[in-house]
Amino acid sequence: MSFPDFAFACGEEASDPVVLHEGARVRVDELAKSGHLARQDTDLAAVAALGVRVWRYGMPWRLVERAPGDYDWSLWDRALDACARHGLEPVVDLCHFGLPDHYAGFCEPGWVEGFARYVDAFLARYRAPRWFTPVNEPHFTAAASGLFGIWNDRRRSPRDWAQALCHVALANLEANARIRADRDGWWIGAEAFSCPVAVSAAHEEEALRQRAAAWAVWDLHFGLPLAPHLARDFDAVDAGIRRRIERLASRANVVAGHDFYPVSITPVGGALPELGIEQRLDAYETTARAWHARYGVDFWVAETSNLGLPVAQQEDWLAAFAARLRRMRAAGLPVRGLCWYSRGDQYDWDSALTAPVGHVTEVGLYDAERKPRPVAAAFRRLATQIE
Repeated sequence: MSFPDFAFACGEEASDPVVLHEGARVRVDELAKSGHLARQDTDLAAVAALGVRVWRYGMPWRLVERAPGDYDWSLWDRALDACARHGLEPVVDLCHFGLPDHYAGFCEPGWVEGFARYVDAFLARYRAPRWFTPVNEPHFTAAASGLFGIWNDRRRSPRDWAQALCHVALANLEANARIRADRDGWWIGAEAFSCPVAVSAAHEEEALRQRAAAWAVWDLHFGLPLAPHLARDFDAVDAGIRRRIERLASRANVVAGHDFYPVSITPVGGALPELGIEQRLDAYETTARAWHARYGVDFWVAETSNLGLPVAQQEDWLAAFAARLRRMRAAGLPVRGLCWYSRGDQYDWDSALTAPVGHVTEVGLYDAERKPRPVAAAFRRLATQIE
């Protein structure tokens, strides 16, 4: 089953990296903070009532595989049964920023084989799903774990980032190959889509270098050469892993994901003046056009919300982004949808999850008390029009 020509979608936040907080390793658990699993049916019913049919949904891998090769499918059984009851077609998310406790981290290769076994076991048990995000945001997973030093491995070097990125890309490619071999399955991607913006002409080259580094994830997935300035770091990656990535690289059955928020603009060379909504979307469109010119595959906005703007601007952001995507489609760009992320408010994203203290991040169609915000009605109008 191919992905819709255009979908207004939604998703449930389920991030679970390990962070260092007040001197202790702490497992982030967004599903626990939101209480979603205890309210699964009412949450999915609320989403379905908005006209949503495409639903990004994941259960934490660590809760399914608490010991190597020992799978407890109860969470997935419940989740997929609930999707079926409410008429939601899931985009299955199998790894969302965190690993089971028996793996050291994303910079080490051992988890890749374990993830492939997990994918095989999932496919053997569940015949219905057709759309998958095997690893959510491969680039950001690798950067947060290997370059920024904030999650999981907490390393801080370009070489560690390259190692982690190759491991994550390989895991995702292994999963995609298995999915395509097993069924008419599709990779429905989700990747952080930052837009480096030079503050002056003197910084244009550096902005392009930063963009090329962020796009290394797609170069690996689609079999294109990496930017020359990245060669030293990637040359340190095991040659067998690089060869396997090259063999598996494919553009078959893919809708790539752009996760773009108001906060996704990255100034290069100093500070930018305050940008309005249309200026932020100008930057997105310019970058998305360059991206499509390089890769030539269909894409969707796999995540967006008002993150970076006040909650009072939710409706303005949604209306402007939806209108921009319509214009891009009319101009011939293969934009396949927009996913508001997420159903409800999230927690601690003001600190990129590094201070897991339960601070509410007001980005949901529904607030933390599950009351619909005005943006929910606006989203419903868009979703039902598309039908």
